[in-house]
Amino acid sequence: MGGSRRTELETFPNPCPRREYVIRHVAPEFTSLCPRTGQPDFGTVIIEYVPDGLCVELKSLKLYLQAFREEGIFYEAVTNRILDELVAVLAPRRMRIETRWRPRGGMHSVIVAEYHRPRRGSSARGRRGG
Repeated sequence: MGGSRRTELETFPNPCPRREYVIRHVAPEFTSLCPRTGQPDFGTVIIEYVPDGLCVELKSLKLYLQAFREEGIFYEAVTNRILDELVAVLAPRRMRIETRWRPRGGMHSVIVAEYHRPRRGSSARGRRGG
C-alpha cells in the first residue's frame, strides 16, 4: 500500500478563524510496519496545529491513520508524510507532528516534524525538521 491518502481526510470550517488557538489530537495506538523486517511498529502520533480556515474531522483522521497499519515505512518517513498530507489538506498557520515509538532493541525513538506558514512578504518557505 502506498501513495497519498489525503483525499480521504474530511474537513470542516474553523469556527473561530480570527483567533489563534491550538488543536491537539493524540493517537496512542498508531501502527505501521517496519520496512526491513515486516514486523509491526507501535507508537503514538501527536498532531498539533493552529488552524486557519479548516479543521480536520476526527473520524476521517482516525481512518487515515489506521490505513498505515499495513504499510512498510520508516518512522522518519511516516512522520513527515503525515505532516505533508495534513498541511496540503488543512493549510494551517502552524503544524507539528510528533511520533513516539515503543522501544525496540533498547532504543526509544521520538520524531518531530514542523511546518510554519511563511509570513506575508517573506520569501521563506515552510520549515520542516526533526
